[in-house]
Amino acid sequence: MMIKGKARAHANIALIKYWGKRDDELVLPMNSSLSLTLDCFYTETEVIFNDDIEKDYFYLNNNIQDEAATKKVSDFLDLFRNSAGIKSSAMVKSINYVPTAAGLASSASGFAALAAAANVASGLNLDNKDLSIYARQGSGSATRSIYGGLVEWRRGISGKDSYAVPVDDAKWDIGMIVVIVNPKEKLISSREGMKRTVETSPFYTSWVESAEEDLKQIKIAISKRDFEQMGLIAERNSLKMHATMLGAKPPLSYWEPESVLVMQIVRELRKEGIPCYFTMDAGPNVKILCKLSESYKIKERLTQSFHEEKIIITGPGPGVTIL
Repeated sequence: MMIKGKARAHANIALIKYWGKRDDELVLPMNSSLSLTLDCFYTETEVIFNDDIEKDYFYLNNNIQDEAATKKVSDFLDLFRNSAGIKSSAMVKSINYVPTAAGLASSASGFAALAAAANVASGLNLDNKDLSIYARQGSGSATRSIYGGLVEWRRGISGKDSYAVPVDDAKWDIGMIVVIVNPKEKLISSREGMKRTVETSPFYTSWVESAEEDLKQIKIAISKRDFEQMGLIAERNSLKMHATMLGAKPPLSYWEPESVLVMQIVRELRKEGIPCYFTMDAGPNVKILCKLSESYKIKERLTQSFHEEKIIITGPGPGVTIL
């Protein structure tokens, strides 16, 4: 027997950040979050359940992956195999159109695509809500990549009610510019950085409280299509998250000198009357929330300091697609 499924999922960038788990095994977040799915960055994954192979194989960008990476994929596929009563091993082939582990949400698109492909191959045919619950258990932010546009990941009380919901299609002149400061794999993974911050930063409790308020306020701004207010909330939320890391023991920072340069350029552009706002995840790369109609003007300014190929303009992306 050989059954397969193939899917594409797009990366998302959180505007209200997810930073910290209250349950490692179920991947339950400390606070709810909100993101924008992007059209430029995505992962395509094929899952083939095959009785003729004796173990799972995982290929990423045509390269066979090591035992640790394969185990992560195998453990995730077990969620589908156990639910569907499948005993077969799997061949997983994934192509990532996102730099891996550089703070560009490659795990979000990666696990969302894997979940969607496994959903087809296993014959479970879960709806998007349940698929979001499954995807969350691979990578927290993957729960949001099930949907397009602006998406909220609800904190929930248990593993059954922590899932993503669509908020807005974001098709009202919203864009994002990704400035790739450093595409290399970061030294401290998000998982490790998050754990250290939760366990040791004295600022962390305040962060959780204020993130919930930020979420409430940004949803009001989105409902009014108040772009400036939405951007200000997102930028401040990002800075607060990075502040919690500076309080960790030992402190950690993902910023590089060029990250700070991008922030300065954004502030200058705002003074000149161009509404744009920066946000950063666990990595040195900076994302600029802007009006899509003004993105080329902003890119032009950035090219004075950065090579053009390091500046990527993207619009809102779709939810998962079956290929």
